[in-house]
Amino acid sequence: MKTIRFLFLFLLAQQISYAQPAKTYYNISVAADHADWNYKVGEKVKFIISITHHNNTLKNVKASIQIGPEQMPATSTETRVIDGNLTVDGGTMKTPGFLRCIVTADIDGKKYRGLATAAFEAENIKPTTETPKDFNEFWATAMKQNEKIPLDSKLTLLTERCTEKVNVYQLNIQNYRNGGRIYGILCVPKKPGKYPAILKVPGAGIRAYGGDIETAEKGIITLEIGIHGIPVIMDNNVYLNLANAGLSDYPFINLDNRDKYYYKRVYLGCVRAIDYIYTMPEFDGNTMAVYGGSQGGALSIVTAALDRRVKYLVALYPALSDLTGYLHNRAGGWPHIFNAGNAPAYATPAKIETSKYYDVVNFAKRIKVPGFYSWGYNDETCPPTSFYSAYNCITAPKEVFVAQETGHWTFPEQNVKVNEWLINKLIPK
Repeated sequence: MKTIRFLFLFLLAQQISYAQPAKTYYNISVAADHADWNYKVGEKVKFIISITHHNNTLKNVKASIQIGPEQMPATSTETRVIDGNLTVDGGTMKTPGFLRCIVTADIDGKKYRGLATAAFEAENIKPTTETPKDFNEFWATAMKQNEKIPLDSKLTLLTERCTEKVNVYQLNIQNYRNGGRIYGILCVPKKPGKYPAILKVPGAGIRAYGGDIETAEKGIITLEIGIHGIPVIMDNNVYLNLANAGLSDYPFINLDNRDKYYYKRVYLGCVRAIDYIYTMPEFDGNTMAVYGGSQGGALSIVTAALDRRVKYLVALYPALSDLTGYLHNRAGGWPHIFNAGNAPAYATPAKIETSKYYDVVNFAKRIKVPGFYSWGYNDETCPPTSFYSAYNCITAPKEVFVAQETGHWTFPEQNVKVNEWLINKLIPK
């Protein structure tokens, strides 16, 4: 039994891992002088910088050093010669947040880069977005309207993907309007019985999906969905064409209209996927988890907040969190709708108001079930200021595993922590 549990955890880790960056020929190492990179507001941080090659420290390397709040213009920029280890004063922050040091150097005609991000009372970061007074009513009405649409589920057996223990299907069901669809890969254990289920919600992008076959072989129904209403087993060129055409910049589509914004159909589609799982005779009728990373981390929180049938959630560095941060001179969440580059076109009253109905912060406040969360401080895609804004609003039981130096990726150790937590919930000892 212990061997089976170990194999399950290993295989699940492979399914939810986010690629660790490859080691570069030259490496710029930046670290904060507190071992945990955590500071009190007003406390000064020092950054320790070194450049190595073949694990040996280089000397006399000219580098640019920029320090400032994450995702915001640098408050300090200087060029220094790094001769072994260099320690620089990073200053402090007067309010909770994250202060980042970015070091770049040109070596043999190629640019190399390293960074470290110090946290200043991250647990006290407050969101900038507001909750609309009719937030609950808006989503309750949307879900009731969606419930009236027949599921009209269609399963296509993917014989080439099936295994001795698992049947694999492409599933599509109706969502959002009659004729609208949501697609995913459904993996169902062949052995008769009742099983727990996991809904896998995707990170950003347009792609095909393979399904989580390995986890299903261990006795868990898995449904991995796409969000764009298109089949998920097409040739990759189709997705590339869509990404460069009709689905280009999809997070910005209809942002000025809360009823037509792109993510309304997406959020409702996640609930619709759970509707289908609850119709399955193989499902145990109770043990339902949802998890994902980045956009998927956002969808995990949103789904658990909207649908009380979800019993557990896992969210890695959730996107779409505290989107209005940039309007308050600090980092906002992916897709950075209101940053300096986008603000002239997007920071309109209508778009700002719409964003509040879709901001993960306002769903995090409504989480009622246990969740496991993991991320790092060096994330430049989903800034930690943004996801702490959401995490700090969660009052339900929660656990977080922080791997400070990670960016928009995870160490294997993070995945082990996630998997142990999840398997202990779905298949108790």
